[in-house]
Amino acid sequence: MTAALLSVKGLRGWYGRAQILYDVDLEVGAGEVVALMGRNGAGKSTTMKAIMGLLDRTEGSVRFEGAEIRGEPPFRISRRGLGWVPEDRRVFTDLTVLENLEVGRRPPRPGAPHWTAQRLFELFPNLGEMPGRPGGRMSGGEQQMLTVARTLMGNPRLVLLDEPSEGVAPLIVEQMADMIDALKRQGLSVLLSEQNLPFASAVSDRAYVLEKGQVRFAGTMAALEQDETVRRQYLTV
Repeated sequence: MTAALLSVKGLRGWYGRAQILYDVDLEVGAGEVVALMGRNGAGKSTTMKAIMGLLDRTEGSVRFEGAEIRGEPPFRISRRGLGWVPEDRRVFTDLTVLENLEVGRRPPRPGAPHWTAQRLFELFPNLGEMPGRPGGRMSGGEQQMLTVARTLMGNPRLVLLDEPSEGVAPLIVEQMADMIDALKRQGLSVLLSEQNLPFASAVSDRAYVLEKGQVRFAGTMAALEQDETVRRQYLTV
């Protein structure tokens, strides 16, 4: 594996008084796609929120490009070059596609791909056909693409993608897989929260499997595909 761009060690997280994460360790290398897998409620989204500084209480270490970021406010973490695409999309429904993209615009960042609306329309042809359409008049899959594109306008080095294939049409899932491959070719790193094993297998180099806020498997995606016991215990519904 390449040098870790993101390194999480002993991460613990709470919602109120309830502890959700228990000593989570994970790494994402430069230009790597890593899947964070597990059933609903396993702690995948909570792990991403903890990395982004969105939990009120966390313990442990979260290092990005060698710097400790745990405890920093989310806007500072974002400015460092971490982008987050939440599961619930959060597009601005009254703004057009282009206006949504402008909201996410940040200056170019050394070591990260520089995105413009035109480059994103090449990556997401569907969006290029509707630059003036309000976000509220788009399908769920189109909104998902717009949320990813808006995050990329911040020129991140690492993107946290939370359940991108959840609840969207198979054609959109296919386009999402193509998009992640394209981002990887650009040198972008991706941490992908996912339940869909075929989708994760198609795009990811390595995987971590969570159950009840603990890492139960860490290894290559090929090793996970071959480990029927882990898949049956922690991934099948």
